[in-house]
Amino acid sequence: MSESKKPEKDFTPEVDAAIAEATPLVQVEAVTFRYPVREPVWLELVETLRGVTEGKIFLETPRARLTLLLAKFHERLAVDPSSAPPPKPDPATGKPATPPTPFESLVKACDLLNELQVETYSSMDRREKTEFILEQMRLMVIVAKEKDNQAKLSKTSIPGDKKVMAVDGEPEWTKVRVGGRKVHEGFLTEKGNEELKLKYYDLMIQFALRHSAYLDVAKYFHKIWETPVIKEEEEGRGREALENIVYYVVLAPHDNEQSDMINRLYLDPALAKLELHYNLVKCFITRELVRWPSIEGIYGPTLRSTPVFLVKDEDGERRWEDLHTRVIEHNVRVISVYYSRITLPRLTSLLDLSPKATEEVLCRLVVSGTVYARIDRPAGIVNFKKKETAEDILNDWASDVGRLMGIVEKTWMEMNAALAVRTTTKS
Repeated sequence: MSESKKPEKDFTPEVDAAIAEATPLVQVEAVTFRYPVREPVWLELVETLRGVTEGKIFLETPRARLTLLLAKFHERLAVDPSSAPPPKPDPATGKPATPPTPFESLVKACDLLNELQVETYSSMDRREKTEFILEQMRLMVIVAKEKDNQAKLSKTSIPGDKKVMAVDGEPEWTKVRVGGRKVHEGFLTEKGNEELKLKYYDLMIQFALRHSAYLDVAKYFHKIWETPVIKEEEEGRGREALENIVYYVVLAPHDNEQSDMINRLYLDPALAKLELHYNLVKCFITRELVRWPSIEGIYGPTLRSTPVFLVKDEDGERRWEDLHTRVIEHNVRVISVYYSRITLPRLTSLLDLSPKATEEVLCRLVVSGTVYARIDRPAGIVNFKKKETAEDILNDWASDVGRLMGIVEKTWMEMNAALAVRTTTKS
């Protein structure tokens, strides 16, 4: 920017002195730490400096800080469009350009930050890199949620018309997952990084909830709960984090990892202080049938008042149905342990389901490999005992014979020892 084009009263004296310097680095630092008097000129200066510093490795960190300032400016426009500077006239028509919508300003801020690959910057310290990555993730989460809402509204307003349906935020959610992998979780556990750790796991929780990955949500809440600052607040954020761990670990589909986590949680002394949540976890630990009406009566009033299972909320209603599904799946696993064969009417009454819903649950659990079951529809019998092959029978026989020979050998050795003692006594 030449002196002839720069008005004398556009900037503070400090900024004027910095711009007078010949080194671009000094200019960048001046704009970074000084506030402009007039936003249109400030925007022009920032864009000019970003163009000058583009591709210069020794200026990558100051350019990243400039870009962060510009992104925050566009994000502010998304919140308060009235604060936007007057648009420049179109060179072709001479008419003022159409001001951007709040969503366009938000996308602009997100795109500006996504251009930066700060994880490759050698001149930037680790903490600043982490802050930049978290800021990228935060903006992408906001844009992704806005796109999801627009897609949902388009489906509701004109169902079946694919031409006008808005695209959801799945690409942005994918970038959030990629950004999460750039953050070193070990660095977050270091002293003084608690704020970054909480911000990171809050963003990852939002990503996991978007994809209904309940076990991942429980893991992230467990990481938050392990933070000393949170764990000390037994009646505040610590209690809230522990309650969320319980909610999402029981919502997660049963597998080895989920079983291990819920059993370790059940043995944690901190959970015993929350009687209601302790008993809820106990229902899924013990091999006993859990009737859904009793769950609704005992735990329903408390659970339905939480944000996780909130009444008349789309996500809350869906998670409540998922909890009902987990109770049914638990009951099927318990029945498969105590029954080798059971009639379909009896199984239906134990699960409090219709025959059709019972078959659907059984089919889903069989496909996932959770239980083994075969339905004989003409006879109305469900068989939970797996039919043994010839190889399985031979393996069992060989195992029994090996165990028998071990007992015989042990008996023979004890008899020889007794005879040796008896011979020595007589002599």
